[in-house]
Amino acid sequence: MDGLGDAAKEYIVGSAAGVAQVVVGHPFDTVKVKLQAHNTTAHGKVYKNAFHCTSRILVEEGIRGLYKGASSSFIGIALESSLFFGTYAQAKQLLQGKSEDCKPRLQVIIPSAACSGALISCILAPTELTKCRMQVQGKDVMYATRYSSPLDCAVKTLQREGVRGIFRGGLATLYREAIGNAVFFCTYEYSRYWMHNYIDSPQFSSNSGLVVAKDIGIGIMSGGLSGMAFWTATLPLDVAKTIIQTDHNPQSSRNPFRVLNMVYRRAGLAGCYSGLGPTLARAFPANAAAIVAWEYSAKILGIRRE
Repeated sequence: MDGLGDAAKEYIVGSAAGVAQVVVGHPFDTVKVKLQAHNTTAHGKVYKNAFHCTSRILVEEGIRGLYKGASSSFIGIALESSLFFGTYAQAKQLLQGKSEDCKPRLQVIIPSAACSGALISCILAPTELTKCRMQVQGKDVMYATRYSSPLDCAVKTLQREGVRGIFRGGLATLYREAIGNAVFFCTYEYSRYWMHNYIDSPQFSSNSGLVVAKDIGIGIMSGGLSGMAFWTATLPLDVAKTIIQTDHNPQSSRNPFRVLNMVYRRAGLAGCYSGLGPTLARAFPANAAAIVAWEYSAKILGIRRE
């Protein structure tokens, strides 16, 4: 029963991490999606940069415009993070066995993270499709159909494009999550390990206030760096995913590499990394919040980690 209880707790703390990530990171994500959808077309750039995009959203739609599609993100990321962190923790424990060595091992981290990333891509594909379509439809609607809510978007997509339509961009999401999360957890585990080794001292261990400050500081740095590593490695795949998901033409290619080739020919390498600024600006605080929430929720629930 203890094993089952610990497993359930891992999924609960994963949800807490997801909620924290959405609260902090969604406005940055809205700017990123708008840049990816509108600055990679054959008609040229709609927004000069991330600041121009943000100011346009605030002027035309207000603060609520930055949180468009957030309800689907809360639902999707809470469930996704629960499965992601929970599956990662369980797979890591299974591969690590009863080894007393707490030093990170690539042969344990990479398959655990890649498997959990591939699993959550099945949830992320439809939830991100509704989120992206909500985010790109400003007041000047470019598409024939306007959506009043993420649910309305999902229903209309199903009616027009069927089940296959709601999973548009699924292959790009799978590649992004499997590769990106392997990079994320390698960065997290190694940076956390080396920071603890460097900072740990009798002074910290004898003062509970310093211990809390140290743990939060390491959580912020390791989480922030891991999030930036994830997006630096996978942003081109995310650009392809956004284009595939926001294109309403059912005949358009769903092959992320073919789409990326098209973007490269139109906009060069800068087009493949469209939205890099707001993505990295979001990645650090959002993932720092997620890791701190994950680690401290685990402590509250009594999950012991080395």
